[in-house]
Amino acid sequence: MGKSVLLIEDEENIAEAIRFILSRDGWQVTHLAVGHGAAEAAAQLMPDMVILDHMLPGVSGLDILTALRANPATLRLPVLMLTAKGQPRDREAATRAGADSFMTKPFANAEILAEVRALAGRQPP
Repeated sequence: MGKSVLLIEDEENIAEAIRFILSRDGWQVTHLAVGHGAAEAAAQLMPDMVILDHMLPGVSGLDILTALRANPATLRLPVLMLTAKGQPRDREAATRAGADSFMTKPFANAEILAEVRALAGRQPP
């Protein structure tokens, strides 16, 4: 059985590209296009990792990440933060909130696949 990822991304073309890339690599991808309820969905689904957009309608990715880190069930869940905002302060904010990795859009297909594989291979501390 393949690994699972929860993709929280509001841009449908980006979500579809990520879904395609990861599905071809054996991942089961569950996609949410909005941030409301995303932390709860992660706790219920317990995926192997989360790919989280920084800017979502209604709830920011940082707020979702904070909720994930506050819940003992999802505290150690690997999170890859995606954003079109690549400024150092954005990376710092994501790191402070608990992101395991950070990637700016646009990204290369091979780049996101390599990062997902790397995060999935990490053992929880």
